[in-house]
Amino acid sequence: MITSQVLSRQALIWLCISQVLVVLPHLERLPLWLGGLLLIAIFYRLNMFRARLGLVNRPVRLALMCLVFGGVAASYQTLIGLEPMVALLVGGAALKILESFKTRDGYLLASLAFFVCVTNFLFDQGLPLVIYSTVTLSVLVVSLIALNQIPGSVITRAEFFLAGKLLLLALPMMVALFLLFPRIEPLWSIPSKSGQGVTGMSDRIRLGDVSRLSRSADVAFRAQFVGAIPPQHELYWRGVVIDRYEDGLWDRSATRGEPGVGRDDMIAASENKPISYRVMLQPTMQPWLYALPVAQSTSSGVVETANFTLQSARKVENQFGYDVTSWSDIPRDLSLSPEDYQRATHLPEDSNPRTRAWVESLLKEFPTRPALIQAVLGHFRDQPFYYTLSPAPLPDKHELDHFLFETRRGFCEHYASAFVSMMRMAGIPARIVAGYQGGEFNSLNNGVTVRQLDAHAWAEVWLPEGGWRRVDPTAAVAPERISLGLEWVLSGESDFLADSPLSLYRFRHFALIDWLRFRYDAVAYQWQSAVVGFTDARQIDLLKSWFGEIKVGWFTALLLGSWMIVLAPLTWVMNRARASVHLPEEMRFLQAAAPLMKRGFDRHFGESPTVFLRRVKAHGGSPDRDIQRLAEAVDSLYRSTS
Repeated sequence: MITSQVLSRQALIWLCISQVLVVLPHLERLPLWLGGLLLIAIFYRLNMFRARLGLVNRPVRLALMCLVFGGVAASYQTLIGLEPMVALLVGGAALKILESFKTRDGYLLASLAFFVCVTNFLFDQGLPLVIYSTVTLSVLVVSLIALNQIPGSVITRAEFFLAGKLLLLALPMMVALFLLFPRIEPLWSIPSKSGQGVTGMSDRIRLGDVSRLSRSADVAFRAQFVGAIPPQHELYWRGVVIDRYEDGLWDRSATRGEPGVGRDDMIAASENKPISYRVMLQPTMQPWLYALPVAQSTSSGVVETANFTLQSARKVENQFGYDVTSWSDIPRDLSLSPEDYQRATHLPEDSNPRTRAWVESLLKEFPTRPALIQAVLGHFRDQPFYYTLSPAPLPDKHELDHFLFETRRGFCEHYASAFVSMMRMAGIPARIVAGYQGGEFNSLNNGVTVRQLDAHAWAEVWLPEGGWRRVDPTAAVAPERISLGLEWVLSGESDFLADSPLSLYRFRHFALIDWLRFRYDAVAYQWQSAVVGFTDARQIDLLKSWFGEIKVGWFTALLLGSWMIVLAPLTWVMNRARASVHLPEEMRFLQAAAPLMKRGFDRHFGESPTVFLRRVKAHGGSPDRDIQRLAEAVDSLYRSTS
């Protein structure tokens, strides 16, 4: 094997470091055995370099490849999807390390690392990953520099400065592509990510489903308001309307449709000033969006439903931004169709006999709907009911009877479910709404950060004189939950934030921690809104504000012209730096060394003349004394000018 083609130890080490760095963010979604395979491959290859272990022959490599395919298929039960595809890519890169011996193998390994680094953004576009990936890219560029160095050279700070310089030189082109390159829908379909959404908010509720979200301090979404932020007790972020009950499970009906007739007229007649804000939603793997009532949105990809909720045209697999305008005083559905009325009052007749009997007795004492509602809320308020994350388990049958008359301990979904069931027993249309309540105010950007622990369920009842009205029985049991936030009520329970042991939110009462958190939240929102949320619609609006009407030919010329404007200064800078490379002494040396190069002794990039001649001698060449003197003169000149 020719020495110039051998992968140097220095380059191999930096390539292995790069592989580890690009795979680390994937470990939370990839099987752990893939990380172990990568480490084993690196360990084996480094020991091959030291001649402690032998080469891995082709049959063994083929067997390992089959094992990777089989392992990925067994781990995901399929080979179709983003996670399996990324897992196969990572497994292939690990096996490639075992057969990387030449410089061209190093280039292929670096290319794979760049590609794996990019795949991280298929799952997360958050600011921490961007910072981490920038560091990773710097190391990858250093590995490319190591591939082009003289064998035996050592990576120093100069190489890291060079890597940073190269990344900075690429920054103008990146900005030009980001702003001007058209965001065209692909001609193919990428399989969706698997698994549950980060929020865990489902369109089905069993008792205990919402309480588990309070174990996490992860961000669900951020909202930035135009004007004053509504008070805490008015921040009810509606997400899913759940109106069907069967076998202890609440879920939503399949109706979607358009908002009720006459809503636009009611909006025009509204006396209150609308609330305008922009929401940046974290990936949920669900289509529903969150907004204050009653919400309208003109953002691309947002659909308004018959239940006055917002939905995305597709599942939210990445961070998603949308603008909302809300009117809190607008009645909803002043009339119900017979089908809607029947669905909103349906409840199995053979369930919870004690509760039914109690509701019937209440109806005799409080025959009107408003009076009955207040009586039930007063019962929750006056009797020893408790708001807790760890309620006693309920039986599968007559669970409402056990909750109301025996345990009396529950979370928001317990009280919402009990209230809606009692209203339906009384013939009053009622339903559950799942979403979030409250949030953490941030004065730095006039925003609200809503976390998983703010997940909440409440009730809506239908009254002939006012349509659907919000009723939150949790406010009767634990009013501090609504006015101050969940942490003021449950911070002493062991399950609170149990899934977020390292979250800075745990230390929110420390001034320095809060100073850092609020500033990070403000920066994170700007990143999500300005960069991640820079959709095709926002791109077109921006270009129209700059240049007016956009035509295809004109836009193509603008795109190509911007590249020329960016690349021309870079080309001039690079050529200017290269102009002084070939000094007169070096030109004479290159002319004298031309016969050696014709015989196959190529000079490596960056290789000094004396090192080049030493390598020529080692491979049977015989340079004369004149060329040796020229080589020493050039090296002496380099040392004096460095």
